[in-house]
Amino acid sequence: MSATLSNLPLPLLPLPKISNLETRAVLKKTAEAHRYLAELKGIVASIPNEAILINTLVLQEAKDSSEIENIVTTHDELYKTGLLTENPVNAAAKEVQDYAIALRHGFNLVRQSKIIRLNDILEIQQIIENNNAGLRKLPGTALKNVQTGEVVYTPPQHPAEIQALMSNLLEYINDDALCDADPLVKMALIHHQFESIHPFYDGNGRTGRIINLLYLVAKNLQDLPVLYLSRYIIRNKTTYYRELQGARDSRDWEPWLLYMLEGVVQTAQHTIALIQQIKLLMQQYKQTMRTQLPKIYRQELLNNLFNHPYTRIEFVMNDLGVSRITATRYLDQLATCGLVEKSRIGKGSYYINRPLFALLSSEN
Repeated sequence: MSATLSNLPLPLLPLPKISNLETRAVLKKTAEAHRYLAELKGIVASIPNEAILINTLVLQEAKDSSEIENIVTTHDELYKTGLLTENPVNAAAKEVQDYAIALRHGFNLVRQSKIIRLNDILEIQQIIENNNAGLRKLPGTALKNVQTGEVVYTPPQHPAEIQALMSNLLEYINDDALCDADPLVKMALIHHQFESIHPFYDGNGRTGRIINLLYLVAKNLQDLPVLYLSRYIIRNKTTYYRELQGARDSRDWEPWLLYMLEGVVQTAQHTIALIQQIKLLMQQYKQTMRTQLPKIYRQELLNNLFNHPYTRIEFVMNDLGVSRITATRYLDQLATCGLVEKSRIGKGSYYINRPLFALLSSEN
């Protein structure tokens, strides 16, 4: 690596002396995090239709990750935007939906290859930001304290440096021979390095948080991208930025690693509980449909009600392969039984799975 790159105030990877980073406290917390990740992986596998978790929990991650960047919307606005893709409810809800699309796109790329490529990251950021600006090419980017305007960190400015550091990072992500650290420790280091390189003009935070989820999938620690760490980060936002900068300033990595590992523990615990609640609610719906609506009960119809907290006639037509008349009849009967709540938007109707909506919206 060139002298110019070596002089950058960055934790250039691969990091030396990894054993010095894996302190006793870090190893203890890592073991705890793995225990809950394994439990989460198991309960995720118990949901027969993976789309249910992808379509609900990915939106939860998208909402919280966007909120970290002060892009705030409500669950109601978010689900309505999913109904009206051509005419979104508001700009913030559309941005959150774009984030969810980017995460699902990245997941589909990584789940098969088990590697993360530069093109994958570029495509994810492009979907989030709706532009193809790519890696930064112009100087002038600086991270400032939003309250004081003080510059707290200046990332690398020269395009050649940014390109070289990203190549270095991706090699580190995909080649385990470069570092024998625990994958969760590596995830925390990768996230820190990506945010320190700050390779894009916009969307670095959200892209970096997607990379966290994709890395867990790439390393087979999770089968689906449902560990939505952004919930933990938004609730500990001040600590997140303090430890991120603290590791840059002091090279004391333990506080940052413990912060991220604790995030994995708390998020896994919370997600396990949430999925258990969703699973129980599905069982209750299944029993009610079989008892009260045996003529229309189908597993695909049940899945539809949990794939889409707000569903519509067209969704049922597509998921079940039925006519508009049949889809309308199904949904109206479900509404009569109290399993969904019928509402109107514009000239059309939509149907709310109110208990599922309450579960997901109570996350705040």
